[in-house]
Amino acid sequence: MERPDQVVPPAVPVAGDERRQLEELMFLHEVARLATTARTWEELLSIVVDGTRDALNADVSSLYLLDRDGDHLTLAATNGLDRHQIGRARVPFGEGITGRVAASREPMVIPDVRSDERFLWVRGIDQRRFVASMLSVPLSWNDQVVGVLNVQTEQTRDFAPRDVAHLRAIGDLLAGIVEKGRLQREAEAQVTALKAIERAQAELVALVTHELRTPLAVVRAYLDLLAEAVGDGGGTVPSAVEWHRLADEQLTRLDRLVDSILASVRPEEQAPLDLVPIDLTAIVEETVAEMGPLLRRHHLEHEGRRGLRVLGESGRLRQILEHLLENAVKYAPPGTTITIRTDLAEGIARLSVSDEGPGIPEDWRERVFEPYARRSETGAARGSGIGLYAARRLGEAMGARIWCEPAPGGGACFVVALAAAVAL
Repeated sequence: MERPDQVVPPAVPVAGDERRQLEELMFLHEVARLATTARTWEELLSIVVDGTRDALNADVSSLYLLDRDGDHLTLAATNGLDRHQIGRARVPFGEGITGRVAASREPMVIPDVRSDERFLWVRGIDQRRFVASMLSVPLSWNDQVVGVLNVQTEQTRDFAPRDVAHLRAIGDLLAGIVEKGRLQREAEAQVTALKAIERAQAELVALVTHELRTPLAVVRAYLDLLAEAVGDGGGTVPSAVEWHRLADEQLTRLDRLVDSILASVRPEEQAPLDLVPIDLTAIVEETVAEMGPLLRRHHLEHEGRRGLRVLGESGRLRQILEHLLENAVKYAPPGTTITIRTDLAEGIARLSVSDEGPGIPEDWRERVFEPYARRSETGAARGSGIGLYAARRLGEAMGARIWCEPAPGGGACFVVALAAAVAL
């Protein structure tokens, strides 16, 4: 049974050259029809090489397109060569048969490629093993070379002038179709890239917003303490001064966070992270102290091994812990215990934050790291759904892994795994 896109010259009741000429014209018409109705770029190129090989009664057909920089021609489609080389095999402009045809804009017939020094062996496609003869024509559109169309045979063949004219007619017909399809594909890629930029911008806004929320919440908590102290008369001036200092530190931290996040969206200008040994216990203690007002309605425990040193970046690791603690506070009821545990196993340090909240079902333990993911059915979904996503991205920047698993008491446990530097 014939394929729907297979080009089959019709049986015409005329003889000799007239019949062949009519078949060629019918073939060109059919190729043009199929090419212009192709649904995808890959289907278009497949029609080109399949139809060309059949039209010239050849064994191999291949299409090379000139790169936008004009320095190389890249294999875009083939019928007979290794398809894994599509997009990989490249011929320098002006070299080999294909490169010379592109440079001269004239067809070239090679009766025996094995004895022709101009024939260029392309890494990954050792054509010398089975190709005997070759015919190449340029594809030109608007007075510009856009590629080269080749046909090759396994048996020695002397391509006649009529073969050259036929392949050239195919090339002239397809040049505009192929180039317009290529331009359309590039335009679609640009649209996709612009949409990706828009998504990245939206994520940036969400990340910055979320990063601002935690220190602002701490400042509000300190202000609540100040209000309570003034209200019941139990506060002292030294306490108020200290709370003011701590609140001012959080505002300074806001400036650092904004600078850090904005720098992270410019990777081309950002130097690689300098991962150094840092004291994991110190990071935990400093972060817990900074977030004290947010944690005051929960019992906090720090278990496991102390004095662990890990390879990381202290600012990002502190931010990760802040996100995990804020998440625990958000979903665990007041009065319950939040447990921070640090331990070491096979050279990997683990920092975990467990809570006694509702827990996370197995099918959600990966989804919670997606942006804007929130389980509304828990009845406690608050915030933007960005915190865990931000934590994982910060961890990936340091080569750390972050995942969720059940907590021993039925809540959720978030684990950060980092390379240990020194175990004391």
